[in-house]
Amino acid sequence: MNTLSIHKKPRTWVPADLEIKWENLEPLFNELLERPVDNAEALETWLKNRSELEAVLEEDFAWRYIRMTCDTANEQLVQDFQYFATEIEPKIAPLGNQLNIKFTESPYLQELDQDKYFVYLRGIRKALELYREENIPLFTKLQVTQQKYQSITGAMSVEIRGKEYTLEQAANFLKDQDRELRQLAWETIQQRRMTDKDELNLLFDELVSLRHQVALNAGFENYRDYMFQALGRFDYTPKDCYDFHEAIEKEIVPILQELAGQRSQALGLSPLRPWDMDVSTSGKPALKPFQNGSELIDKSIACFNNIDERLGEKLAAMKANNLFDVESRKGKAPGGYNYPLAETGAPFIFMNAANSFRDLTTMVHEGGHAVHTFLTANLELNDFKHCPSEVAELASMSMELLSMDSWHVYFDKEEDLLRARREQLIDVLKTLPWVAVIDQFQHWIYTNPDHNPADRDEAFKQIYSRFGAAFADWTGLEAAFGNAWQKQLHLFEVPFYYIEYGIAQLGAIAVWKNYKEAPERALEQYLAALSLGYTRPMNEIYETAGIRFDFSAAYVQKLAAFVKEELDKLG
Repeated sequence: MNTLSIHKKPRTWVPADLEIKWENLEPLFNELLERPVDNAEALETWLKNRSELEAVLEEDFAWRYIRMTCDTANEQLVQDFQYFATEIEPKIAPLGNQLNIKFTESPYLQELDQDKYFVYLRGIRKALELYREENIPLFTKLQVTQQKYQSITGAMSVEIRGKEYTLEQAANFLKDQDRELRQLAWETIQQRRMTDKDELNLLFDELVSLRHQVALNAGFENYRDYMFQALGRFDYTPKDCYDFHEAIEKEIVPILQELAGQRSQALGLSPLRPWDMDVSTSGKPALKPFQNGSELIDKSIACFNNIDERLGEKLAAMKANNLFDVESRKGKAPGGYNYPLAETGAPFIFMNAANSFRDLTTMVHEGGHAVHTFLTANLELNDFKHCPSEVAELASMSMELLSMDSWHVYFDKEEDLLRARREQLIDVLKTLPWVAVIDQFQHWIYTNPDHNPADRDEAFKQIYSRFGAAFADWTGLEAAFGNAWQKQLHLFEVPFYYIEYGIAQLGAIAVWKNYKEAPERALEQYLAALSLGYTRPMNEIYETAGIRFDFSAAYVQKLAAFVKEELDKLG
């Protein structure tokens, strides 16, 4: 069998030629609702049929989203996405709730393996608890409204010294040794962002208002408390998040402050300005790990092969099946993602490569998600593959660190390789304060729903300052400083999805620490954890990976000390 071929699994219940229109879907949902379930075996068959239908719909939606983000200016692709969001999803929601009731009220439920279905059942019961029919039109409106962020930001481009660039491409100038060019690029990017500031503020105000109403409808005081339940955060509380922020402030910020001091000395600049924070202190040009998107994919396949051939063959299969769109271009949505294709059992990787070192880390990050998608492809139920973000991001962030020993495929010179590893470890530390900033900012936004844009900017400035504000001097740049939050896509599109990056970053450091000590064992533990999907509680998945689900101050201190030690070894 050709390992590069990827095919959808044959359907056992949903018609193979099903066209995704509501009139074709409704009979399938009704059949599930009305079907007699007379024993435990019939209940499991019913579950598998429902799961198959959900996978079909998820993959159809995935392609609509992927195509739209690849070309945000194509009105037809936007309409195709909106059709699903407005004509299909709202009609599925009440029927999905009825199916959940049918399942949980089945007299044969107790005959099923309670351990096998523990996590699934817990999620179903939470969904039933939170379901409100009056929220269905609000979810539809949110789905459509959130998408406007991509249309606005995807159209952003700037001209620098007579040439047009996307913002991702223009950000490369922030690594240039020419300080005048760096400042020009930074100011040009900020001016472009400020052009759409008011429009994005109006959009965000609308999203906050809609989300707050969702929370009120579901019986919560605020959207923060609602989302902790909706995201299935069974393992930690808002207070734990605040404690984590404090631990980051106490243990991570001083290390980064020290590194900023070293940067200031090495560059001979005091104070450092925002356009001085990404340039290499070596005096050498920015790292160029690849020349174009095709080379990035090929080198990443080689990198993954070097870790383990099982990993490399997964990216190679994606390349053979055109499951990448990696180059930055105007009209393409910002950011990067790995989108699982539920029926096919493979993912699609989307990113905005601009030939920078950051693109390398984005690719191995999304590649970690991709490996996770493949490892969970054959789990029995579609829901078993829906991992919480704390687990999903463990897959990707660990891969950033596990792959470092194989980065020689991107760099011919040893000095460039060492520099890349050093930059990566500094980025690992820098991730944590930014996670704390965005998470704390979201807590503030949704527990103060009546705020206005000026209040929001002020709150952001105060929170960002507490965590070092990137350790730069923002004097005279107050407008850009207060507006820096608008670049974070998660705030607009996936609210409260951010603390997971911090939790997973700690987990990833622990996985890497194990890997440094016993590579083969650590890799097998990591792959075993990912293969579980979401069939076990989160702490058990972390334990399978050979690490702890822990973000206490003591754990943060221990792992920060390890990273600092490894950083010092690189000089």
